Amino acid sequence: MAATPESQSPWRLVAAVALVLGGLALGGLALLRLHGSSSEGAPAGTDVRSVAFMDAQGQRHTLAEFQGKVVLVDVWATWCPPCRRSLPEVAALQRAENADYAVVPISVDNGGWDDVKPFLAQHPELGLTAYLPSGPRSLDAFGPITGIPTTLLVDRQGRLIRRWSGYFEGRDKQALDEALKAR
Repeated sequence: MAATPESQSPWRLVAAVALVLGGLALGGLALLRLHGSSSEGAPAGTDVRSVAFMDAQGQRHTLAEFQGKVVLVDVWATWCPPCRRSLPEVAALQRAENADYAVVPISVDNGGWDDVKPFLAQHPELGLTAYLPSGPRSLDAFGPITGIPTTLLVDRQGRLIRRWSGYFEGRDKQALDEALKAR
């Protein structure tokens, strides 16, 4: 004989709801770990001038080249949905950069330029100048990057001010504006 709703224990419903809520909580924690805020990594004040990256022409650069400027570094990938949402803001900040600041978007795509160049060609509206790490350990001064996008703000002397992971609308500009006001 099949069980009817009237004959089922109300505790079954409570258990089912608890299981669903538990699963959602675990999924939310996993997403936060991958895309949420993070304070992991190098502490504020760490000298990151040695961080090296390559432009599309194969020229090697370091953050030391931006001495005297505040630098916003955006670590991203073409396949990352939060990165794709953040790129229009990153690109707008990059296009507006001036003598006081620079924006350095560094892609960590496994395919390197084979992934990045077609992506940028498909999204010319961004007008983004992208970079790649110059080697497998070239971003080590930042400490572990466990989620993307990860944004790092560097002061005029090449020291890390702060970092965060995930996309939060307007956060890059707000943090950059605050860093520019602090002379």
